[in-house]
Amino acid sequence: MSLAETGSCPVVERQADMLLIPGGTFHMGSDRHYPEEKPVHRVSVDSFRIDRTPVTNRRFREFVETNGYVTFAEIAPDPNDYPGALPHMLKAGSLVFSPPDHPVDLRDFANWWSFKFGANWRRPYGKGSSIRGLDDHPVVHVVYRDAEAYAAWAGKELPTEAEWEYAARGGSDQTEFAWGDALTPGGRHMANIWQGEFPHENLASDGYARTSPVDAFPPNGFGLSDMIGNVWEWTADWYSTRHTGDAPKACCIPENPRGGMEAGSYDPCQPQIRIPRKVVKGGSHLCAPNYCRRYRPAARHAQPVDTSMSHVGFRCIIREGDGP
Repeated sequence: MSLAETGSCPVVERQADMLLIPGGTFHMGSDRHYPEEKPVHRVSVDSFRIDRTPVTNRRFREFVETNGYVTFAEIAPDPNDYPGALPHMLKAGSLVFSPPDHPVDLRDFANWWSFKFGANWRRPYGKGSSIRGLDDHPVVHVVYRDAEAYAAWAGKELPTEAEWEYAARGGSDQTEFAWGDALTPGGRHMANIWQGEFPHENLASDGYARTSPVDAFPPNGFGLSDMIGNVWEWTADWYSTRHTGDAPKACCIPENPRGGMEAGSYDPCQPQIRIPRKVVKGGSHLCAPNYCRRYRPAARHAQPVDTSMSHVGFRCIIREGDGP
């Protein structure tokens, strides 16, 4: 479907609820956590505007209703795309977090993720669920092409990993978190993440067991909300297993880098599955100190472009010079 044929977001609304991020140079990545975040290296990005919050259910509904758009999770998979798949599994649906009631082996994510028929952005937890009362929560169960389609309609783009991380840091170059070096400064929860022993004990001491309204927690130094926690966010970059090393001279610092190559994004642990992966950033409400400490600007994760989940969303940008 061509979005140009079905209507696009009015130009005057493109920059509504977006914030201008001044360009600059920063230290990207981390040497203290997961290997894919290494090495720390300097990167420069130009100025851009970015959505103040993740795209919400309210805004995504407007896009869907304007264009008659159908998300990937609402379409039954093509058997030709998934050779060897069991026929009874080739139904429309998405991956939903299904917590066990007891400790499980943390090496097997199948212990808490299940593919639910009928799960999609309208029914985030499967049949019988809805987004009633969740208009201000981030939209979830969107694959990369869904996010791209929304961005095209809105006259925007998805951020690169460098742009996203720079924005998430909020002007604090090398702090551990988007707000400083303490996870909960003064005992205050700064983002929607997991409290308790993941995945069976959810204390929800931050007030939310699942997603939260996009304005529920304090914004970062740039005024952006939910850059950390709540939902992972798609970026435009293909995933690579590590960053490129630092430039030997200041004159050679990469400017507006665009990540790795598609061919290098495939999962080496599953060579039979040729589905490319993009970088997602920010962590989610399922990130926990005992399992996934990815509630930091430097954290990154590989997400297959065809995989929608109940904790993955997105936000958009407009690069300076691309605006009206």
